[in-house]
Order: sequence, then structure tokens, then C-alpha cells
Amino acid sequence: MEATKQKMRPKNNGTKQLFENPILEKLSRTHIAIPVSLFFITGAILGWYAFTYTAMSNLNIAGLFLGGAITFTFIEYWVHRSVYHIEPTTEARAKFQYVAHGVHHEYPKDKTRLAMPPLLAIIVASSLFAFMFFLLGEAAYAFFPGFIWGYASYLLVHYAVHAYAPPKNFLKQLWINHAVHHYKDGNAVFGVSSPLWDYVFGTMATMDKSKVSENL
Repeated sequence: MEATKQKMRPKNNGTKQLFENPILEKLSRTHIAIPVSLFFITGAILGWYAFTYTAMSNLNIAGLFLGGAITFTFIEYWVHRSVYHIEPTTEARAKFQYVAHGVHHEYPKDKTRLAMPPLLAIIVASSLFAFMFFLLGEAAYAFFPGFIWGYASYLLVHYAVHAYAPPKNFLKQLWINHAVHHYKDGNAVFGVSSPLWDYVFGTMATMDKSKVSENL
């Protein structure tokens, strides 16, 4: 178990084979455009349905959409902190953590593993929509588009901070925050698309963030 507790040093190039089966290995990778397009289009179709075929007012639809987007930012934070960074106290947990997220920390510049593979993402998204529809009824047609567009936006931000140099404007802070998480303190700054919940739950790093600029 000592090996599972050792920190992996990030490699700024290369990739890692996760599965011996070539089909599983291929399914574990994706081009970022595939899930982003899929979820923006799906959200647009569901939103169109909400406006066209439900009795909800435009204001109600807009409010539900915004609620879905904000809810996603919390789920993004919680999953990243509690699931992707689960303590590897057993070999099974360590293997799960590495396959789900650890490989990304070891190879943060691997562009093929910056998003959940499409097949798995479709299964998860379909299950979430079914759950939301069970809870919210037709309101899910407005709430879920906000949620899934939040996820697609997160994918774009996550891809950008790993694949491109930071912009020379206020958005640079997103690059800095994620660099802190990857290169300085993996137990802090779990929000990628927004630092909101890191401030709420006290996981925003307090170090001098100017020292991470060499990793951007």
C-alpha cells in the first residue's frame, strides 16, 4: 500500500496505456470536440422542447436553466474533491482513483484524456436526466440543459487550461488556480470552471500563486 500513497510527478508530455484490450484503450480516449458538441446540442434540443412543448413560462425556463448551471458547478467541485481524489486506502480504491483521475494528474497535457469518454458520458448523462425527470417532471427539460451546458463549458475550460497559454485578462486566474491544483497542492482548488465552492468550503489555496507561472 505504500506505493499507492506516493505522489506522482506530473509529466508534461506523453501518455499512458490504461488497458491491454485495444478496444477498451481506444474507448478511454476522446477528442474534446465530441463530448462538447454532443452536450451543447443535446442541451439545445431539450431547451427548445421546454420552450415549445411545455407550459412553463419563459422566465421559469430561464430560472431553471440558471439553477441547473449553478448546480453543475457544485457537482463539478464535489465529484472532483470526493470521488476523483478519493483516499487510496485499499488497492481497489487506488486503482479506481488512478484510472478515473490519477492518470490525468500524471499526464496533465494528454489531450485525449481531458474529458470523460463519450460512451460513459452518454450513460451518465442519460441516467442523470432520468433522475432529474423523476424529481422535477417537465421542469427537467429546462433544468437539465443548464446542467449539461455547465458540463460542456467545464470541458472547454479544462481543455483550454491544459492545452493553451493563459490569456492576458481576468480569465488567467482559472489557469493559475488549476496549475496550483496540479503542480503545488492536489488537495486544494478543486473547482475548474469556477472557484466559487473552493471559497465556500475553504479549499482555495493561500500560497503565492505567482510561483506557479512556470507551469502554465
